[in-house]
Order: sequence, then C-alpha cells, then structure tokens
Amino acid sequence: MILNSLSLINYKNFESISFEFDDKINCLVGNNGVGKTNILDAIYHLSFGKSYFNPITGQNIKHHKDFFVIEGLYTKDNRDEKVIVSAKRGQKKVIKRNGKTYDTFSAHIGFLPLVIISPADRDLITEGSDTRRKFIDGVISQSDQSYLATLLKYSKLVSQRNALLKYFAVNTTFDPTQLEIYNEQLHEHGSVIYKKRADFLETFIPIFIKRYEAISSGEEKVSLVYQSKLAETDLLTLLEQNLPKDRMLQYTSVGVHKDDLSFEIEGFPIKKFGSQGQQKSFLIALKLAQFDFIKKQSKVNPILLLDDIFDKLDEKRVEHIIKLVDDQNFGQLFISDTHADRTEEVVKKISQSYKIIKLNNNGEVI
Repeated sequence: MILNSLSLINYKNFESISFEFDDKINCLVGNNGVGKTNILDAIYHLSFGKSYFNPITGQNIKHHKDFFVIEGLYTKDNRDEKVIVSAKRGQKKVIKRNGKTYDTFSAHIGFLPLVIISPADRDLITEGSDTRRKFIDGVISQSDQSYLATLLKYSKLVSQRNALLKYFAVNTTFDPTQLEIYNEQLHEHGSVIYKKRADFLETFIPIFIKRYEAISSGEEKVSLVYQSKLAETDLLTLLEQNLPKDRMLQYTSVGVHKDDLSFEIEGFPIKKFGSQGQQKSFLIALKLAQFDFIKKQSKVNPILLLDDIFDKLDEKRVEHIIKLVDDQNFGQLFISDTHADRTEEVVKKISQSYKIIKLNNNGEVI
C-alpha cells in the first residue's frame, strides 16, 4: 500500500499545500513549528478519521477558517483509492472513499493500516491505564472489525449502567432487576473483549521482546504484563461483588474498561526505573511490534510514520533502528526531523529510494 500524494486545505497551520511522495522513504525536514508533525498527523487522520495529537475536530481547523479538507491518493492491491476527510465547524466530520461517504467511522478503520512512532507515545508510559488500553484496542481493531463493534457496545453499556446508578442515588431508589440486565450484557461483551486481549498479547509479547532485543542489542530484559480482574473471576461475579461500592461511587468500578498493561524492564516498572533512552527504545519496539502484528493480520505493509525519531536516542540505537527499516519487510516510511543533513546522512545508508521534502519557516516546500 502506497500513499502517492497528499493535499491539505485549512488543516492546522497549512492553508493550501500538496505533496507527491516516494514509494519508500519520505523525509520531512525543517525547523520546529513549520508543520512537519502536522503533515504526519494528516496522514494518520486519513487512516483513522481523527488526529493522533488532538481529537477535538475544531482545533484542527486553521485559525479563522471554517473547514478543513485532507485528501490522500493511494495505491492498494493494484487499485487507486481516494480518501477524503473533511470537517466544518459545528458539523459532523465526513470520511469518503472513492466519492462514497462512510456511514460510520468504524467501517473505515483497518482499510489503510498505519503505525505512528512519536514523542507523544511517552504518554503510554506516563499516563493512566486508559492510554494503554487504547493502544491494545487500537492494534486489535485495525484487523478485527468485530472486536471494535463489541468494544463500542460494551462502552455504551457502561455509560448506561453508570447513568442508572446515578439515577438511583439522586432519587434514593434501587431496582436490582434493571442492573441485572446490564450486568448480563456487560458480562457477555466483556468476556469476549478479555479473551481477545489475552489472545492478542500472547501473540504480541514475543514479537515485542524480539524487537526490543534488536534495538538494545539484547542488553536488557523487558516484558508486558496484562492486568485484569477477569483473570481471577468472571465479570458477572465481579459486578455483583462490587455492587455496594458501585452504588456509593455511582459508576461501574470493575470490568475490562479498568484493565491495564504493565511496562517492565528487568522486572520493574520502566516508568520509574528506565532511562530516557530505554523508555524510547521500549516504545519504538512496542510500535514496531504493532507494525509486525498488523502486517501479519492484514497481509498489507502498514504505512510507518516516524515523528522526531532521533530525539533522545544514542547513535548506537539509531543505527539499529535504521538497520531494521532497511528491509523489504517495511513498506512506505515517513520521517520528520529538524536536521536535514543528519536525516539525509542516515537515509543514504539505506538501500531504498528516498525523497527529502524541506519546509521553510512559513510552512512552504522549498
């Protein structure tokens, strides 16, 4: 799968700009603030129907403008595909493929497989469990539409059960039969989600460990540990056991929406015991493993976006990463960097075609 060209209108800092891309490696270079990351985010937007960095649609529209349009022309399975994402202030975002509007965004997920590696990924280490659950769910959803549908149903049920708990508290009333209906449905969908997450991680963790060993020369041992109360007992039992607590809190305190993924190095949390370089290597290995998994499931080389990849990595680790991508197993790569000379020096060592796209301080192609 190849992104041949990209056009942006009123997207973030760009009023109107177009790009033609190389089939293999594309390097976006320029000073901080010129829009390199925004271009990568536009490409991400075409795959997922949303920004990787700012999910609030209106904030992705250029200041003092009323709309944005992102258009990508792809070649996939020897067919031309045109995908357009557009949004107007105060209106619902629209995604079109070859002129036809999607009824739901979820129907588009997985059609243009993509993996992004960015400094913003550090949130996976520093932020709460919600961020890590979204990572797991995002990887599985790109190759399993039924999982995404189950996840959406489950989330809706949690919201409805929470609303009912609040209603009971506000009106000083209680009807256990109403809660039982939600409990049974949450158990049904939650059990499916738990099983698919557990099965996914069983496959994913060895891929991740292998990737980390390649980046770090096998100098450190890392692991991912899935934390879920459903490993101890079924969700129906958990909901019943925690009912007094849920009534007091007025929300559902147990379930797969509380699962977590522990990131560990040498058996300790990497958040506390990993250096900046180790943490970045951990995240890159995590994303490259995501690439491997999606490629295997979809039989398509995902597009790989490397945003500010050289930041906080020593030369040795950068060399390892470059060796990894100098491989026919990777498809199209997009790299952003502030140092044009450094980037070109690196990609010259790769036996693939490449294109350097330089942006000036006004966000224009030089």
